[in-house]
Amino acid sequence: MLRTLSQSGTPSSVASRRRFLRAVVLATATGVAAKRACAQPARPILGQGSFRYRVVPDWGILGSDTPVKDCHGLARDREGHIILLTNHAANNVIVYDRRGRLVHKWGTQFPGAHGLSLVTEGGRERLFITCLATNRVVKATLDGRILEEWGWPEATGKYEKKEQYRPSWTLHLPNGEFVVLDGYGRDYFTQYGADGKFRRIFGGAEGGIVHWGPHGGMVDARDPANPSLLIAMSDQQYLLRLSLDGRKLQQVDLPGGNPRQIRRHDGHFFVAHLADNWPKDRASRGFVSVLDANLRVVSNIAGSSPEYGDDGRLRPMRNEGGVFTHPHDVIVDDEGSLYVAQFASGQTYPIKLERV
Repeated sequence: MLRTLSQSGTPSSVASRRRFLRAVVLATATGVAAKRACAQPARPILGQGSFRYRVVPDWGILGSDTPVKDCHGLARDREGHIILLTNHAANNVIVYDRRGRLVHKWGTQFPGAHGLSLVTEGGRERLFITCLATNRVVKATLDGRILEEWGWPEATGKYEKKEQYRPSWTLHLPNGEFVVLDGYGRDYFTQYGADGKFRRIFGGAEGGIVHWGPHGGMVDARDPANPSLLIAMSDQQYLLRLSLDGRKLQQVDLPGGNPRQIRRHDGHFFVAHLADNWPKDRASRGFVSVLDANLRVVSNIAGSSPEYGDDGRLRPMRNEGGVFTHPHDVIVDDEGSLYVAQFASGQTYPIKLERV
């Protein structure tokens, strides 16, 4: 049987042409993809050793309906939500899902919102919020119902007026007791029982606590029989360990840092440093340190590589990388990702960094 040939040529030439066209299309697509990849700037790796991270672009950025001012505190609930405390009175508390999308928000009564702690009481999660402007500490449900509040400890005789009391953070013991740091007032530590009643007050100038020192911190309960307070001493550039009655147990110098908050996760401590030359240079920028179980710095995220001299002392650290402005708090999720809230940083939302 005779086959009629088209004007395009023989069957073999048609097949060859089709293969050629497929190759051209594939090459073009590959080239476009390569150009797109080249157009996207590489995300720098931050940190040293086994604690290295890169920024997750655009995580947590919300619209003008959910504004922030200073992003002061962070917490994470059992559902994995990231909870942000800001002093923008349109919405003091902003709750994110894992992908950085808004879940809900609440709060207009904390113009000086500063410290945020999440605790579990009888199986229920509660938030403790400190407010510098209203001189109080508040306990609330996750959805914003106020359960209890504590004003200035007038009966102690340490204060002449409530404006002298400006609580910065709360630290919580396993037995339900908690300690309030007066980091912006007179530097006292006020301890309350699990029932919310006043127990004692210590620290202050007569207790050897330097002003512009106790800002944030945590309870170190690794030894359940001897829990201690680990305090981020901000402008003094060190961590201070205290017994529960205020005795000084340890000082860990962090030259070049300005520790505002410290968190423990999986055997390491994470410290948010406001800046590397604050308050002398308020344009200086900060970083996040990772410390081992012995409080020795092993990595600085967006900071210089930690170096210890022959005398065992840490050499001055500094910001590197330009990612952070003024880190104020940091938390870690189950995957090891970091979330950093920042003070006086252009009303920016929290920054998420994934571990690499």
